[in-house]
Amino acid sequence: MWAEKLGGGHAGRASREAMGYGCGILGIAGWIMLGVRFGLTGMLFDDRRPAAVVLGFIDAVLRGVGQVMLQNNTYAGLLFLAGVFYNSALFGAGVLVGATTSTAIAWIFGADPARLRAGLFGFNGALVAVGLLYFLQPGALTWVCVVFAAACSSVVMAAMLNLFSQWKMPVLTAPFVFTTLCVFLATARFGRLQSTDMLPTAGLPHAVTVEGVVNGSTLIEGLFSGVAQVFFQASPITGGLFVVGLLISSRPAAAAALGGSLIGLLGAWGMGAAEPAIRSGAFGFNSVLTAIALASVFLRPGVFSLVYAGLATIAAAVVFAAVSAALEPIGMPAMTLPFVLVVWVFVMAASLFPRVGVVETG
Repeated sequence: MWAEKLGGGHAGRASREAMGYGCGILGIAGWIMLGVRFGLTGMLFDDRRPAAVVLGFIDAVLRGVGQVMLQNNTYAGLLFLAGVFYNSALFGAGVLVGATTSTAIAWIFGADPARLRAGLFGFNGALVAVGLLYFLQPGALTWVCVVFAAACSSVVMAAMLNLFSQWKMPVLTAPFVFTTLCVFLATARFGRLQSTDMLPTAGLPHAVTVEGVVNGSTLIEGLFSGVAQVFFQASPITGGLFVVGLLISSRPAAAAALGGSLIGLLGAWGMGAAEPAIRSGAFGFNSVLTAIALASVFLRPGVFSLVYAGLATIAAAVVFAAVSAALEPIGMPAMTLPFVLVVWVFVMAASLFPRVGVVETG
């Protein structure tokens, strides 16, 4: 009897294993039949069959989410999306809707397939969506604005790509900043779009007093929250997921992100920023993006480039404070404008510094 039971158990397990292997083989065969392979950065496609086209669009959307942190990587985009959903289903849905809308609009109007494939028409739409949902009360009309603004961000992106190609300059998140600021300014004339308490109160800048005691917990949470704040998320766990996504895509980018967040955090602490702002990562995200852009994307690798990128990263934290104060009288947030301005200046200047040098991005 025991022999029969043991034999039956082994047979059952073997049968289940065989079924598992069979399902795995069938799954792989299914992907092959669709003309899909998985590469180091995402899905690869061998043909233009309808199913492959749909999967290609999904891949482009995920790459668009990854491009928020300058990563042309499907897996990074998936982890970024998972990190946002972990902290907020509302913002996660916004990122997905925004990236899908802006990518779809560019595809409908016949944008360059290589740029579409790389997610270059998705990341500004993703940021526009989460930015509007962060600063405006969620509702049906707000979602209409999300879709409309995300679609417009692709038009702004195309216009700026065309303009900036003459100077070989990156567009970065400028379409997101300009599109979102336009919507926020328009809310002053649209009574049915209500802002949240996250928008700055219009008025002359006022002095900030040192508030709270910064301790080890503040520094650790602020380090990872600074990375998470790239998507308007004040969550160290979300920031940790973002760092994992960056590690999968590019170890230099992951190191740059953490270094940028640390520089922004320490700079804010040294200058007397409030403890809650340091803990939330508010002073880190522009430095994170600046560090990734200059230390791992646009500059040639080298010691001088690292020093140059470090200087820009510190500048981003200072410019964030300056831009925030400059926009306060009209009640507008700085968002990623400091990152855009600092990277533009440092990339333009780098061509005159032969020990730094700019990577040709095409």
